[in-house]
Amino acid sequence: MSGRTARRRVRRIRLANGRGEPQLTERSDLLAAEEPLGIRVAGQALTMTMRTPGDDVELAAGFLVGEGIVRSADDIASIRVCDGTSCGHAGHDGTGNIVDVELRQGLVVTPALRRNFMTTSACGVCGKASMSELFVTQSVDINQDQAIIPAGRLAEMPDALRAAQRVFASTGGLHAAGVFGPDGGLLAVREDVGRHNAVDKVVGWALRQGRLPMRGCVLMVSGRASFELVQKAVLAGFPVLAAVSAPSSLAADLAAEAGLTLVGFLRGESMNVYTHGDRVLATAPAAR
Repeated sequence: MSGRTARRRVRRIRLANGRGEPQLTERSDLLAAEEPLGIRVAGQALTMTMRTPGDDVELAAGFLVGEGIVRSADDIASIRVCDGTSCGHAGHDGTGNIVDVELRQGLVVTPALRRNFMTTSACGVCGKASMSELFVTQSVDINQDQAIIPAGRLAEMPDALRAAQRVFASTGGLHAAGVFGPDGGLLAVREDVGRHNAVDKVVGWALRQGRLPMRGCVLMVSGRASFELVQKAVLAGFPVLAAVSAPSSLAADLAAEAGLTLVGFLRGESMNVYTHGDRVLATAPAAR
């Protein structure tokens, strides 16, 4: 496995806006790494996704939650990173890395849940063969979560998330997902070139910590709120999903049906609450 970043030589061009010749300089630039990761269950390929290396076990665990395959840490008998030979399974060509998962006895993956092709860093539902496969039955009734989140506390979360994005600070090329506890404190943050991977990583962290379902907590994402992110939040039991950008119409529909509070355009001191707004208390941020 490579690191989370990679260096490349670039030619930097700075235009002079009509006041002389453009400035050309050669320099080293730091890029966010992107490599394939294969996820196998009992040695059989489940999916391959493009991701930023790191937190791969959490990514695989969170992916299994998001697919409705596992619901608690007890559903996973073992999980480890291997190179295709150390796990004792043939068929790995050496491209990228492999996470191999053994489920508890009696729990199996149906053929319909196996992805048909590689999931890119831009798509969390690629490989689904039909519309019916997009919808995964939730195991937690989020409507029962009585969490109340002050709007002022929500307004502080984007800055807290950005401050914790270490790799983004050096590359400018990663999405982030963060888990905020009932008191507003940042519990975990993960970064990835794919927004859905970043969410899988924090959900995998929560699963392995025995924290699911995430009652009273907020899932904060650095980009838009798409359908697949809402579904991942629902399956992990978050009562609130907040995003700095817009949600899609299907994301809002799913959030409304599932009982999830969906917040978008969370920037500065303003936000849009699209569904289940009774969980957001309109208060100003606390004095610093």
